[in-house]
Amino acid sequence: MPSVSHVELPRVLEDYFAFAELERTETGRRFSITLPYLDGARLDRLQWWWRVGSVQERLIGEAGVLALRVKATERFQRHIERWLENTGQRLHGDGPIPLIGPIVVTTAGESATSSAPPADGIVVAWPQRRTGS
Repeated sequence: MPSVSHVELPRVLEDYFAFAELERTETGRRFSITLPYLDGARLDRLQWWWRVGSVQERLIGEAGVLALRVKATERFQRHIERWLENTGQRLHGDGPIPLIGPIVVTTAGESATSSAPPADGIVVAWPQRRTGS
């Protein structure tokens, strides 16, 4: 079974993230991580929100908050990769904002070269599953 890459970018995915913090409140701090992407001509985004309660922040300090940011970033990255896999899409492009597009899938019985190649030139052979015995 061939390996399918859902992220085909010149830099690591995290380099495309934007990090923000909302105004601090007495109950804690709220943060967001955003991945903008272009879907054709439409600009869209994926976002991941996380928070630190005021008591938790006093216990773990700023170093602990930074460690939580690393964990939130890793979770967001895994979420994006699963979302791309589940929707049959890929992130690609050389610009500052990634492009999103479909992954073209063929079954094992079809020849990828027998028909016209897709516009982006990506063809992935998909093995047929056998069920039962």
